[in-house]
Amino acid sequence: MSKRKTVAKVRKPEVRLPPLEAYEGGGLEPDGDYDGVEFAGLALAGQDGAGARFLDCAVRDCALDEARLTSARFLDSVLAEVRGVGTDLAGAQLRDVELVDARLGGAKLHGAVLERVWVRGGKLDYLNLRTAELRDVLFDGCVLSETDFGGATLERVEFRDCVVTGADFSRAKLKDVDLRTVARLEIARGVDALAGAVISTAQLLDLAPVFAAQLGVRVEDAR
Repeated sequence: MSKRKTVAKVRKPEVRLPPLEAYEGGGLEPDGDYDGVEFAGLALAGQDGAGARFLDCAVRDCALDEARLTSARFLDSVLAEVRGVGTDLAGAQLRDVELVDARLGGAKLHGAVLERVWVRGGKLDYLNLRTAELRDVLFDGCVLSETDFGGATLERVEFRDCVVTGADFSRAKLKDVDLRTVARLEIARGVDALAGAVISTAQLLDLAPVFAAQLGVRVEDAR
């Protein structure tokens, strides 16, 4: 008898922040180096922190509208209740990061690398993850609307108790991706790229019309 294949578990981050110092600078700086700093309740909209490094930092209740954080590095850090539209994190690196109750619209993470990231709660609309690399990422109890995973690599990624609508997986590469507990799963494009994912029987039935359309199968009741 063949052994049933199991889905590899996500390795969650274990962030233990040291005592933090309140950030008292006037704004973010390109290529800035922030170590053990807490950004709390700040208006960082439009700030330029491209290439900056955030190590053992906390960003709490901050506005990040149109903030430029391209190629920034967030390491062993927590981002909690951040909000914003058009936040640019293209090419950024997030490693051992917790993103808690975020409210982001149109955030740009194309080409980014996410490793051991725990996304807890919150609502992320029109998230651009094209060609991004996601390893050991847990989306936990969050709402993901119109997320673009086009050309992305997802390995050991779990969507736990999430609402996922309008997702685009075109040309994505999936391995050990667990979608079984998604409360609502709607895939707009790229259903053919789901090899490497595991879904529940109920989800298979819900997605049957999408699979049929992908295969060119017409479904009609006999007259």
